Amino acid sequence: MEQPPHKSKAVVSLHRLHKTLPDLITPYPSHPVPKQKLKTHQSVKNLTQSTVLQPNRTANSSAVVKEPALANNRTPTAVNSDKGQVLKPNQTTVANPTTNQVGANQSENTPTKSGSLAKEGSGNQDKGDAGKTVASNSTASPNLANCDFFDGEWVKDDSYPLYKPGSCSLVDEQFNCIHNGRPDKGYQKYKWKPKGCTLPRLNPHDMLDMLRGKRLVFVGDSLNRNMWESLVCILRGSVKDRSKVFEANGRRHFRGEASYSFVFKDYNCTIEFFVSPFLVQEWEMPVKDGSKKETLRLDLVGRSSSQYKSADIIVFNTGHWWTHDKTSKGKDYYQEGSHVYNELNVLEAFRKALTTWARWVDANVNPMKSLVFFRGYSASHFSGGQWNSGGQCDSEVEPIKNVTYLREYPSKMLVLEKVLRNMKTHVTYLNVTQMTDYRKDGHPSVYRKQNLSPEQRKSPMHFQDCSHWCLPGVPDAWNEILYANLLVNEKQKQQAQKRHR
Repeated sequence: MEQPPHKSKAVVSLHRLHKTLPDLITPYPSHPVPKQKLKTHQSVKNLTQSTVLQPNRTANSSAVVKEPALANNRTPTAVNSDKGQVLKPNQTTVANPTTNQVGANQSENTPTKSGSLAKEGSGNQDKGDAGKTVASNSTASPNLANCDFFDGEWVKDDSYPLYKPGSCSLVDEQFNCIHNGRPDKGYQKYKWKPKGCTLPRLNPHDMLDMLRGKRLVFVGDSLNRNMWESLVCILRGSVKDRSKVFEANGRRHFRGEASYSFVFKDYNCTIEFFVSPFLVQEWEMPVKDGSKKETLRLDLVGRSSSQYKSADIIVFNTGHWWTHDKTSKGKDYYQEGSHVYNELNVLEAFRKALTTWARWVDANVNPMKSLVFFRGYSASHFSGGQWNSGGQCDSEVEPIKNVTYLREYPSKMLVLEKVLRNMKTHVTYLNVTQMTDYRKDGHPSVYRKQNLSPEQRKSPMHFQDCSHWCLPGVPDAWNEILYANLLVNEKQKQQAQKRHR
């Protein structure tokens, strides 16, 4: 489990709080998935409308084909809900970012009131053009801005992965599945293919050019560490003199510290990670007998926030730690001010924490300078139990191919979407939930360690990681989507500059 940022008298270490908890995580409870297809980069017209962001949706299939390698604790889910509209993946809370964006995160026009999705931009909100390619010189097809990057499928591509397995010494043991003895390699040979556009292959030289002189910061839990390590490895592989890529404090292991920063000296840029699994502060509350109890301050943003508020690009996430026993039960744990709730529903606590985070972003992040992203929930695939009850995924070597077998959309992500909808700041929602749900084959499982202890050898099924992802692997695709968003942003800035000449 990730160490929290600080260990002091005022701040509790969740490493102690969950000291018997391995770095494995359970999936969310959820609600039925809507069947409406989505598009991306559309904006909500006003901040008080009743529509919410529409999650990952694909066409409904009338024929149900049995998934031969279906995990045995999964129940087929009919993708036929008529539940209300929700915020679209890649959608943001500022109107018309596709045509009027003048700052890094700022819209030129005031949002107009509407109960439906924005119709500005290219004027084509029904379908992005398929088959369009994106040049590798940091330019984006106009249709890329209107594409739903998250409505798609995984396809085999022998040109992947983006970096040679074993070539990046920076990958933590936990994610280094090939090094740890995983025999199959097929899981590395998939790329994500949206239905409405061609996702550009991540060109590390171009991305480094876009990041020249900038800070890109990941903030969140170990799944964001997974994404951070992926991007560092992708970019580092393109640098001729790798001695000019280094961790700012000389660190070679990336667990246990509050933050990490990789410097790309030739580009004067950094790729950073701040540990903040809840995005709000872990705490200790004194009790009458002189001891202290561990609480979570729903009203205080993570204490490292002042260190990254001025970063040029910030990618947030939270979610998995909210599924743990103490957070799920919510008894005598959640705190606001000096008040500790006797009991608080986890969804309400999650909403309060995200509202604290959102207000901090609105008050502290400069939308003319910074791009803000929020990456959604990444699916887990424990079969036959959970992380602490013999859950397994080591037999999985192929993705799920039938959408009928995907899980329902997490209720916590609906809470997130509602918070995003009411923010002043333009936040791009990276809704990776469905695209990760297909990939039951991509987890470390028993290959999360090279040398198992005698206890682990005796009972390997109790030590599987079916939450994080092998590297190279699934997080590389998240970074390709991040790259595509940056290409779109660069194109928007160029168009804005032309209009203002």
